[in-house]
Amino acid sequence: MLWRDAMYWKERGKAMTLRTAELVLERAQERGIEDVVVASNTGYTADFFLGKVRNLVVVTHHTGFGQGGEQELTCEERQRLETGGARILTTTHLFANVERAVTNKFGGLYPGGLVSATLRMFGQGTKVCLEIATMALDAGLVPYGKEIIAVGGAGRGADSAWVLIPEHSNVFFDTQVLELIAKPRLPR
Repeated sequence: MLWRDAMYWKERGKAMTLRTAELVLERAQERGIEDVVVASNTGYTADFFLGKVRNLVVVTHHTGFGQGGEQELTCEERQRLETGGARILTTTHLFANVERAVTNKFGGLYPGGLVSATLRMFGQGTKVCLEIATMALDAGLVPYGKEIIAVGGAGRGADSAWVLIPEHSNVFFDTQVLELIAKPRLPR
């Protein structure tokens, strides 16, 4: 039996975070999914899940993402989330590694950029979900071979969520994307 239809938002970004989180928590309970991976750079999105799932993995932007040497998630927020049971992952983004440096310096587009651009056709949040799920698996923060839920968005907040079984980055294309929970549906 299939779960209800996916939710398609009429807008994207932060305004959809509360409802996306509610749908994710409902789906996690229905399917017995214990692992939720959330993109959160300030703690805002993570707060919707803190204390509500067995394993909450919060993936931040890498240090220096916005400003050289700076981390968007403050030390105080990091400590507060960790005290609340979240595990924080701050590392190079799967699709934004050294290839981006080559592209920025010399031009052209490389495989990581192509994968990223292709996933963005389904929405920025979808790209983020696949990226952070793989990063969390590579870091050993979610179990191998189990369904998880990944939550991401466009800009701040969360507007997209997927049930999937991630694979490690070296076999990324073996990832199983199982169910859409929510994403924006907007005309260009």
